[in-house]
Amino acid sequence: MATSSSSENVKPKNEGRSTENSTGFFSRLLNYFASSADPEREKKRRLKEIEKILKKQRYKFYRPKTGEVLPALARFFYDIYKAVASAHVLVEHAEASSVLKTIVIEHFLSEKQREILGKFEEESVKQRAQQIPAKDLAAEYKEYIASFFSSFDSQLTSRIDATYNLLDVFLQIIHFDYYFLIKKFDSRIAEGDFRYKPRFEQINGEYVSNDLKDFMEILPLVDERQDWQTVLSILQVYKGTEVISPAQLKTVTRSIMDVRRTGILTLIVRHIDGDPYYKAKSTLPKHKIVEDHHAKLKTRIEMTIQKVINERRKSQIDELAEKVFDTAAVSRLRNYTEKANLSFSQRMLGGYVYVAPLNYLCAFLLDYLKGEIKFTIDLLLIRGQWAAAALSQQLSEPYHRLVELTDQLLAFDESLAEDGEKGAVIQNALHKSGKDKGMIRVLKQHLSDVNGEALQIVKESAQYLVAVAKYLKAILNDHKSQPPEIILNWREIETASDRNIDKSLSSMYGKIYYFTQLIQQYLKG
Repeated sequence: MATSSSSENVKPKNEGRSTENSTGFFSRLLNYFASSADPEREKKRRLKEIEKILKKQRYKFYRPKTGEVLPALARFFYDIYKAVASAHVLVEHAEASSVLKTIVIEHFLSEKQREILGKFEEESVKQRAQQIPAKDLAAEYKEYIASFFSSFDSQLTSRIDATYNLLDVFLQIIHFDYYFLIKKFDSRIAEGDFRYKPRFEQINGEYVSNDLKDFMEILPLVDERQDWQTVLSILQVYKGTEVISPAQLKTVTRSIMDVRRTGILTLIVRHIDGDPYYKAKSTLPKHKIVEDHHAKLKTRIEMTIQKVINERRKSQIDELAEKVFDTAAVSRLRNYTEKANLSFSQRMLGGYVYVAPLNYLCAFLLDYLKGEIKFTIDLLLIRGQWAAAALSQQLSEPYHRLVELTDQLLAFDESLAEDGEKGAVIQNALHKSGKDKGMIRVLKQHLSDVNGEALQIVKESAQYLVAVAKYLKAILNDHKSQPPEIILNWREIETASDRNIDKSLSSMYGKIYYFTQLIQQYLKG
């Protein structure tokens, strides 16, 4: 019985240990669920785990026990700072440079694309403008633009955008404020002075937590296997000198990647801030520079073409004015002037839009129609023995109509004086438009009516001048004909005139021809 009783009380050899292990397992399991239910407890548990990991890190950047960042961390940033400092100065504000974007794009262009791009230079446009009419110039360059833009397929566009985005990463690396960070470890260090040997000290981690967070936004973007050589080549073109050597950049990117792989900076920030869940926010650059560049290039080309056309047109106008008036500076109108337009510009109105052609017309009618042209035509109409009355009418009718238009033009200009019929109404509307916005519409209508009348005078005058010129040409040919068929008594006319008939007729024809060409420059649009 005793033996039996004894055997019942004897436990298996490992039974106590098994029970103990089971108790420990369930205890841990209970603690796990308990900590999951208690966020603060779980937070402390995770921070302890971070502390253990930090103690084992090969980078001795941080002392978890005291919450201090160590000189080794300062040395890590100092080495990067020393490598990129000169580059930082060279490419300051490069992020906003449109020139840099252009260089990136042009780096990838083919020879054919470069050839077309060369045609977009202002000097090339000017040279081409000398060879073809303005309308053909605009059409030709429209085709060049379409051809150039269509040559950018999706693959080329992706390569360009990817390179610029990598360039953005490079600029983030070199523009990070390393000096601000390392100065916290040694206040005596001077910016850009690498002759000074820094004496870094451990400091409270809270002082650099935000700096580390800023740097951690860059970390995921850096990869030493990326095409940094193309970036450096582009920057060398941009600055005309090497920004940073490939070896230095490789050292920097490799150093950054080594630290990134350990995750040590994230662990340090989590421990300093007491936030075991902190994750740095990092955004990959996603610039799309090709589309924006094309839009700006198209605008620039169109503006260049318009500028060249305007310059060419002005040159032609000045040249024609010189031939007609012996000067490009002509002033005859008193009220329909650019000076009067200053008042309209204050109300954002165009004002008088045909000042130049109407002014030239006024000068021509006063100086030549009532001068040399009048003398010769009067001589022909009064002294000439015309083969038929209808023939003389072909000259007299347009001529007399031009005389009437001269008087009409002068009366029109006079009516625009401040006390004139039209001028008083316009000035009244202009004065009231400052307080009454509704008067702007009234003023616009008055200006439209005046400009319409000015244009009509110019067009009619040009029409009749062409008619006179054509008939003067016919008369000039008739003077040389034997026998004449239009005017039959040329010898008598020559005797009555103290001028050479041929020269007078040729001069008048030339003056009118060049003048109508001058006016045509303003009527093309």
